[in-house]
Amino acid sequence: MFQKQLILRNGWIALNFFNTARILKTEPAAGEIPPVKSLLGDTIGVAWPSVVESFLVALVGFIDTIMVSTLGSYAIAAVGLTQQPKFIGLAIFLAMSTAISALVARRRGEQNRESAVRVLRTCVAVALVLTAVISLVFVAFADQIIRFAGSAPDTHEAAVEYFQIIMAGLVFTTIMMVINAAQRGAGNTQIAMRTNIVSNLVNVLFNYLLIGGNLGFPALGTRGAAIATVIGSVFGCAMSIGSLFSKQAFVYIRGVKGFLASRFDIRSLLNVGSSAFVEQIFLRIGFLLFAITVANLGTTAYAAHQIGMNMMHLTFSLGDGLSVASVALIGRSLGQERRDLAKLYASMCQRLGLLCAVVMSLVFFFFGRNLFGLFSSEVPILDYGVIIMRMLCVIIYMQISQVVFFGCLRGAGDTKYTAFASLISVAIIRPALSWLLCYPLGLGLFGVWLGLAGDQFMRFMLGYVRIKQGKWLKIKI
Repeated sequence: MFQKQLILRNGWIALNFFNTARILKTEPAAGEIPPVKSLLGDTIGVAWPSVVESFLVALVGFIDTIMVSTLGSYAIAAVGLTQQPKFIGLAIFLAMSTAISALVARRRGEQNRESAVRVLRTCVAVALVLTAVISLVFVAFADQIIRFAGSAPDTHEAAVEYFQIIMAGLVFTTIMMVINAAQRGAGNTQIAMRTNIVSNLVNVLFNYLLIGGNLGFPALGTRGAAIATVIGSVFGCAMSIGSLFSKQAFVYIRGVKGFLASRFDIRSLLNVGSSAFVEQIFLRIGFLLFAITVANLGTTAYAAHQIGMNMMHLTFSLGDGLSVASVALIGRSLGQERRDLAKLYASMCQRLGLLCAVVMSLVFFFFGRNLFGLFSSEVPILDYGVIIMRMLCVIIYMQISQVVFFGCLRGAGDTKYTAFASLISVAIIRPALSWLLCYPLGLGLFGVWLGLAGDQFMRFMLGYVRIKQGKWLKIKI
């Protein structure tokens, strides 16, 4: 009897948590509304491969840092220093990925495969040219770039070496990103998941072989970690290219006449992509200034911060996976002229994200110090870790929610607003507030993470307000 009551009560809670009538209160239904089970099934069906993919990528980064940490805290800091300069180099490709996902998802809803394939071909050709230029510039000026990023004498040489190898092999990463973005937009999230799983497993294998020198391989330290990353991306790139020749895929590239996208599609790409690129620039500038603020605290503090960021990336990956799903589901729904379904799928992704946040906050609260202990046994780093993990228990609720909010907006093509939000929150509030709390107010690394929390809160509020307004449902691309 008690079990039956519990099941009924849990069912009632689930139905109210995903109540479609309440979600669509201000948006009239444009057709038959599927039952909650069907909506959740569609959302989870598209989302789970993206969540698994994103989580495993973050987990491999987590493992990567553990393997590098065997070299000492200087190695953790050296690899961490390269992350924001690398993402500045990737900014235009991340923007291109946002645009192509949104556009392919919309074309999927319109059942216009030829347009989607020509968009992909155009983006791959552009990516090849841009990658060649960016790789050359970043490898040539690696020393100056890493010095600007805040390197210390004990981290500079290792960071430069690592950065040059990563940027020299950038082409495999960028092509994989562009193709996987198209596959995600088409709803083929399992393809992107498989390529990233293989890429990261290969990365971990070669980390084992090349960082410490095992099974007869040379011990290359941080150089070995960089080479392992490039080798992993080669495998992932090959699998991504192979996915385009599957007849079951929406972006099957054979049988489509014409190489380049139409003028209309190019205008759509530029419209969405230019705003996404501006957003990426704001994001990367803000993240770089934030990283420089931490780097000036010294190697120990920066190493602890980098471990904390690895933990945060694990939670980000859950929101990012749901964000990817929202792009595909919302783009497809809007392509079918079903704004009601777009709003429902957005809500499903947001609510699933909240459940993920609850689980991760409990893990971090009870096992935070133990997780930090996987990276280092140094007492100062572990002390920093306790503070960081307690803060993360709160931050992740805002982080996962805002990541899903902005994924929904990007899926609808509302990239101008997301660029504006990134300017306000990431490029201004995060670095300014972190610097103020860290140095003038003397709070050190704790102040830095308070600044990060301020940024997450602002992005959460900006995303929440925009989603509630509903303007994103009316954008044409």
